Amino acid sequence: MGKPDGRPIRVLIADDLAVVRTGLKLWLKAFDDLALVGEATSGSEAVWCSQQTQPDIVLMDLDMPGLCSVAATRLIRFYSPTTQVIAMSSFEGQPMQQKMLENGAFCCLLKNISSDELAEAIRRAHLASRPAREAIEPVFNPLPNVPCAGDGCPWSWHCRPADL
Repeated sequence: MGKPDGRPIRVLIADDLAVVRTGLKLWLKAFDDLALVGEATSGSEAVWCSQQTQPDIVLMDLDMPGLCSVAATRLIRFYSPTTQVIAMSSFEGQPMQQKMLENGAFCCLLKNISSDELAEAIRRAHLASRPAREAIEPVFNPLPNVPCAGDGCPWSWHCRPADL
């Protein structure tokens, strides 16, 4: 399926676990319409890598070290409004899932979904992307090098529980 021009959908993988990144990289090779453009191991690296590679989709682990996933998602969407973020988690019902959606994530998926379901979610997210000329910048003051930490969050989002 890919893009209307026939090029594959460009995917950035953001997960701190090497085994998850490796599995997703190998999985992406099975689909002609999806292409890996980069990897990130922290929230701040995901923001930087997204700026460098301009992916269509970022697969973002829900619990990234350093700059939390919520802040990273918001910054990615701020700097690249046409990039869609799909949050991925091993756990259901986390408050961070709602924060991810409130701050620009397209959807939140459990990591136990099937390969076909993940590929379809990527395609749906890509189709929902707004053209650059229609992108709406969120109103906030980005501080990309400040890690989130519960009550110490510089934006007072309280997206990460203090005990994480």
